Amino acid sequence: MEKSQLPSDEGGPGLTESYSATALVSRDGAEPAGEAGQGEERPTWDSKLQYVLAQVGFSVGLGNVWRFPYLCHQNGGGAFLLLYVVLLMGVGVPLFFMELAAGQSIRQGSIGVWKHISPRLAGIGYSSCMVCFFVALYYNVIIAWALFYFGNSFQYPLPWQKCPVEPGGNLTVKECAASSPTSFFWFRKALDISDSLEQSGQLNPVITGCLLAAWTLVSLAMIKGIKSSAKVMYFSSIFPYAVLVCFLIRGLMLDGATEGIIYMFYPKLQIWREVQVWRQAATQVFFALGLGYGSVIAYSSYNPVHNNCHRDAIMVSAINFMTSVLASLVIFMVLGFRAKNVALECVAENVATMVGMSTPDSQHRFPSFNTSEPRSILLHKYREWYSQYGSLLGSNFTDCDLEREMIKGVEGTGLAFIAFTEAMSLFPASPFWSALFFLMLLNLGMSTMFGTMQGILTPLMDNFKLLGRHKTIFTVCVCMLGFFLGLIFTQRSGNYFVTMFDDYSATLPLIIVVVFETVSVAWIYGADRFLDDYMWKYVCVLAMLSLLTASLLRMVFRWPSYTAWNHTTVTHTLAHTHTFQNVVSHLQEMQENYFVFFLCVCVCVWTFNKMFITKKSLLT
Repeated sequence: MEKSQLPSDEGGPGLTESYSATALVSRDGAEPAGEAGQGEERPTWDSKLQYVLAQVGFSVGLGNVWRFPYLCHQNGGGAFLLLYVVLLMGVGVPLFFMELAAGQSIRQGSIGVWKHISPRLAGIGYSSCMVCFFVALYYNVIIAWALFYFGNSFQYPLPWQKCPVEPGGNLTVKECAASSPTSFFWFRKALDISDSLEQSGQLNPVITGCLLAAWTLVSLAMIKGIKSSAKVMYFSSIFPYAVLVCFLIRGLMLDGATEGIIYMFYPKLQIWREVQVWRQAATQVFFALGLGYGSVIAYSSYNPVHNNCHRDAIMVSAINFMTSVLASLVIFMVLGFRAKNVALECVAENVATMVGMSTPDSQHRFPSFNTSEPRSILLHKYREWYSQYGSLLGSNFTDCDLEREMIKGVEGTGLAFIAFTEAMSLFPASPFWSALFFLMLLNLGMSTMFGTMQGILTPLMDNFKLLGRHKTIFTVCVCMLGFFLGLIFTQRSGNYFVTMFDDYSATLPLIIVVVFETVSVAWIYGADRFLDDYMWKYVCVLAMLSLLTASLLRMVFRWPSYTAWNHTTVTHTLAHTHTFQNVVSHLQEMQENYFVFFLCVCVCVWTFNKMFITKKSLLT
């Protein structure tokens, strides 16, 4: 029996004029499992707004706040934005639409969707569930960190605003004096971090408590399925936008905001020649839309069959992109303010040094700066003077480079918990802004966690009736398992494990999952039966294979590494492997991450092996 097409909307472009509610049918002509297989009515969203907020809440996460601004900053500013838009429209939206349409039509989670197309494709869904669970493990730890900072924001002054003193004396703690109050609070008070991955140490009791609280919140929100999580979405999805708008208005009033925005968006078109920039842009598109997790499929499976998912795909993608741009504006306005404050502080110190060194013989080297008000000195005037005489003055003077200050601490967790936190401590009423910021991070993280958990729970409950009948117990058990396994991240070396899991347990396996999804729809099921468009058959397949190849090459030529904090030298050091012995040792230490990757590969290879052996039966 020939398969009908996937519906997307009522008479949407590119679709045939007639189609049934059972868009994808199995090769024996069975009805969709979501309608006939379970014998019970599937829950639905109370309104379209609820569904849109759920999809937006899942796709808009912590990566929009720190990963996108960092990539934009490092990879050519405006040039990266243009490249991102091209890849978003050419690859991201079609793949996002594919997952929306599949879930909506078959009305099943990721396992059920691929099993419905062919039972031999179920391995793709199981791979999605497995990787989704490992992502949830470390993602909830980041939420625990935000919860810890949120709790510490109700103090004045903020605990990371000044360096503490040694017990029983008046001396500043050496580690804090050599770094900064925000760095000291993050590495020593929050994480109590060890010097390397090998020095695991004991559990951090405070962060462990925060992790338990985070998993408890997730469990309470998910315990009744979409009916309970959807109500939470009204707040968790909308509140971050209100906070971002508040920060945008406040940021526009800051001295240095203009410099921050110019630094971010200044286009460097030469970066388009670098393959790694294309890889990073494509990977960001991939993660921003939540492809491969199964959560998009799970959420859309609660939609009516004839919902307009063409419009949904474009709308959610556009909201996601605009959120990334809005967050980037806020981040770099505040970082510009921070950088200018640091640069002006540097000028003030140098002017003081200049006054102390002034002699009749060296008077001609020193400009007529207003030494009584050194912060009134224009930064560009000082730098012009330094470029002329700096080489003659020795190491007592520095150039007070604003751009160098902009670069410091803008990647990953360092952006939120060090750089941005330091900038907020300079605001008037800093506790208010700090509490607002970390409450926003909590909501962004929670809304993404709800989607991630749906990517785990929905497919399993759809395919195992026993789990579906005991939804509450199953949800609580998954959250308990997540908490206990997540204790590895609350050790003193936990931050290093989070970095390694983020780099190696999610990125490559998810790319592999989406490659298999795309090839399955385009070449196994048939692009002409899905939607007669070359986009899925050629462009998306080639784009995903190119991304997979680039990611594999990066792993081959760049050994696993992480940035460690050395409390003795108070510096960041790059811990990586050079020799064969170190490689073997590192693989043994990080076997959990590589186990996830290799297990995903094995499941997907087994699936495709079965498909190609029985290719004739799949297409008949």
